[in-house]
Amino acid sequence: MSAEAAATTGSQDTEAFAERIFASVLGAMDCLTIALGDSLGLYDALAEHGPLTPARLARHAEIDERYAREWLEQQAVAGLIDVAAPSDDPDERKYGVNDAQREVLCDRSLESYLTPLTQVLAAAGAQLSALETAYRTGGGVGWAAYGPRMRRGQADANRALFLSSLPTSWLPAVPELHERLTRGTRVADIGCGDGWSSIGIASGYSASTVDGFDLDADSVAAAQENAAHHGVADRVTFRCVDAATVEDARGYGLVTAFECVHDMPDPVTVLSTMRSMAEPDGWVVGVDERVPEAFTGPGDPVEQLMYGYSVLVCLPDGMSHRPSRATGTVMRPDVLRGYAQEAGFADIEVLPIDNDVFRAYRLLKP
Repeated sequence: MSAEAAATTGSQDTEAFAERIFASVLGAMDCLTIALGDSLGLYDALAEHGPLTPARLARHAEIDERYAREWLEQQAVAGLIDVAAPSDDPDERKYGVNDAQREVLCDRSLESYLTPLTQVLAAAGAQLSALETAYRTGGGVGWAAYGPRMRRGQADANRALFLSSLPTSWLPAVPELHERLTRGTRVADIGCGDGWSSIGIASGYSASTVDGFDLDADSVAAAQENAAHHGVADRVTFRCVDAATVEDARGYGLVTAFECVHDMPDPVTVLSTMRSMAEPDGWVVGVDERVPEAFTGPGDPVEQLMYGYSVLVCLPDGMSHRPSRATGTVMRPDVLRGYAQEAGFADIEVLPIDNDVFRAYRLLKP
């Protein structure tokens, strides 16, 4: 290749990479403005009452009219909402959401509802200074430091999946486990958060009872309210406790941990406790991220997402405790296998549950 051709190729590569970074900046701005609109109830107002002028949106959402107009214009320019009634007068222009926008931005019952991810990003960005300090010192940023926005975003991101797919397709895909739950068994749900996984299991299997365990008091309080709202409070209980210290909970037919083992500073002790909590023939199931089995460099979107979580949230949270295994979000199967074997399990088995983001494991007793 000639020097001139090499220079041209280099220039093209630079331009393409610069375009990628610029697109990322626009995407980050979209995420933050979506998080803002979500927190203020702007999408819900548009979905319920729209199309709306800026003044009408301001009245429904109880915000300032000038801010309402600027947000609406930005959302329309970004292609996130529609201009339903164009006008040269910015105060008379009307905006609304189409069906696709409503489902992704507003409908909390659907797994396509992605707005919670923007709340996670906003909460992580607010801790950038603390993250810089943690990276310099080897310290961490604990889960509580990220605040209610993070807790809500994380819980809402999995809500529809746990209420819908978990009881209707995930668990029925494992016949032996499905039959056990249908007959009725006791379930221990470790790291239950706002309780959606516990509620999903109880909603799908009326003969079974579920005990949820979580360290975060605010999450446990929310879980109790959510269980009552969904009519399963008589079969679902929640305890604010470190699962690694639980000694009085035994005899469960199923013990689960949904998307939380990678966050634990001491996963081996928790997994050992889960093994002890299960009946001799009881099942122990962990669900975590569907990342490739080995690191290869440029990865697929799921692995990119999980590394983003890890850099900004999960690894700093894990390292906020000492001692810590510092796992991070990208827990590959061999890492979980190693933890499981340290905890006294013989091996792990990937369960036939189809999902683009999550992988389900059965931890096998000796």
